[in-house]
Order: sequence, then C-alpha cells, then structure tokens
Amino acid sequence: MNRRAFLPLSLFGATAALLGVGLTLDPRELPSPLIGRSAPAFDLPLLHQPDKISSHNERLGTVWVLNVWASWCISCREEHAALTALARTGAAPVIGLNYKDERDQALAWLGRFGDPYALSLHDRDGRLGTDYGVYGVPETFIIDRKGVIRYKRVGILTQEIVRDRILPLIRELQRV
Repeated sequence: MNRRAFLPLSLFGATAALLGVGLTLDPRELPSPLIGRSAPAFDLPLLHQPDKISSHNERLGTVWVLNVWASWCISCREEHAALTALARTGAAPVIGLNYKDERDQALAWLGRFGDPYALSLHDRDGRLGTDYGVYGVPETFIIDRKGVIRYKRVGILTQEIVRDRILPLIRELQRV
C-alpha cells in the first residue's frame, strides 16, 4: 500500500476508535474539577429547623452522601426510591441539599414522598450548590472522612447505580 492511501486510512481508524470509546462513556458522570479536592465549606440552616445551622465540620470523620434536590424537580421524584433504598442500607448518612427552593414547598414534598435524609440543608439562594458546581438537580456526591469529594453523579440515581457504584465506593472509603 502506498503512503498516500495509508494516511487517510489511519486517520479514519483513529477517529473511529475515539468515537467508539466516547459512545461507551456515561454522560451523567461528568468529570468534575472538585473530585479529589476538599468539599466546599458551609454553614447553612436546616430545612426542618431553620433556627439551627449545620456546618461541613460536623461531617468530618464520616463518609457521607450529599444529594442535591428540590420540590420543583421532576427527576428528584424519579430517583426517590433508589435514594430511599440507599439511605435504608445505613452504609453512610445521606444529607439532602435543598436547592433554590421554598422551605414550605420542600417540607410538603418530603411529607408527601417520604424523607430519606439524615438531615436536609436549606440552600435557598443556591450559593452552596454553585460552590459544588451543580449543573441542575438531582446531583449526588460522595465525600470521604477527610471532607474530600470522591464521586459526583449528575442526574437520577437508579438502583443499579446505587448497587454497582455508590455502595462499593462507600465501602471502600469506610475501610480507609
């Protein structure tokens, strides 16, 4: 084969290989510049007790899950069963971050669908969500004992994701 025919054939092969790899990736697992970095600090009121403040320092020493949700989020309803099942395992506390929501609507939503959260933070203005790089809701993060973000999921959690990704990572981080 002459050299002129080899170059286009090589470029086509490389392009096809890159596209093939790209098709295997999950678009919901967006890379985050925060993975491997300290989770953003916060001091936010609790959704159920607005006169009480919760801090990121209270979580240090514990592997925990942060789930960003809102009453206006249709997808949050869809992931609720998987999130509730995750919370029931007791593998790690699931902390809710109620994002850009009205307190009364959020409380009504939890009353209607059930409250899987060990506690919910109320991020009315969305400032903490912005610090976490939230694209939209729902989003889920796993934070290790040292307060470092180890995982980010954009979009709905499913039973399969909880079983295959979330729980194994929590168990691994619990051993460290």
